[in-house]
Amino acid sequence: MSSSSSSSAGAAAGAGAGPELRNLKLVIEYDGTDFSGWQRQLARRTVQGILEEKVHELLGETVEVRGAGRTDAGVHAEGQVANLMLSSRIPVGGLLRGLNTILPADVALVEVTEVPAAFDARFSARGKVYRYRIWNHFVRSPKHARASWHVRSPLDLHEMRIAAGALCGQHDFRGFRASDCDRRNTVRLIRRFDIFRQGALVELEVEATAFLKNMVRILVGTLADVGRGRMDVARVREVLESGDRTASGVTAPAWGLSLIRVVY
Repeated sequence: MSSSSSSSAGAAAGAGAGPELRNLKLVIEYDGTDFSGWQRQLARRTVQGILEEKVHELLGETVEVRGAGRTDAGVHAEGQVANLMLSSRIPVGGLLRGLNTILPADVALVEVTEVPAAFDARFSARGKVYRYRIWNHFVRSPKHARASWHVRSPLDLHEMRIAAGALCGQHDFRGFRASDCDRRNTVRLIRRFDIFRQGALVELEVEATAFLKNMVRILVGTLADVGRGRMDVARVREVLESGDRTASGVTAPAWGLSLIRVVY
């Protein structure tokens, strides 16, 4: 075969292979109130579903948007992370502007960057940071209603902080998970658990390697019960030892929870 024939054959093979896929990392903010969670579901409005639909609308490509975590219905995000494989050569700035133009008002891209092919939003993550907001006042707040849990009883933050400290470190958190959680390994490492107050707004911020289903909301409900005097710190330690879900606190409502950051 001549060199010209060989070159032609190589060009034809390259053309048939199609453009190389790019791996793009997305940082996403959303108000979860009107979403049925992150994960795509048939006939339900989800964050993943909306993003995939709008990428197809903008670029004509069918993609899978892989999230770092599957937030539940009603849970918000300020720093959810996802990635997708895209053949389009659109600049990352153009994708950011284009998608934000057509996305609904309750979801937006904060950042788009091109990353190595090996990056996976879920499996490359080393941890997550969640924040839970409690409106701690006898009068409800319309301003904070969509993103905080209204707790009327005064909260003892000193006792809550002691209990939060007992939860830090590596423990078996099977007593702080949903009854239908199917994870076999229930050991997790909580790196920090901070509690702040600004006026009537109490914020609990927790960082861990990973979380079990409803784990953050059950931890918050348990600490709120400590703060209201319904449970003491010794009982929190007992739940860690026994793994008895019936002995831990209530599951705090979804709308007070927000995914703040994914750690890589």
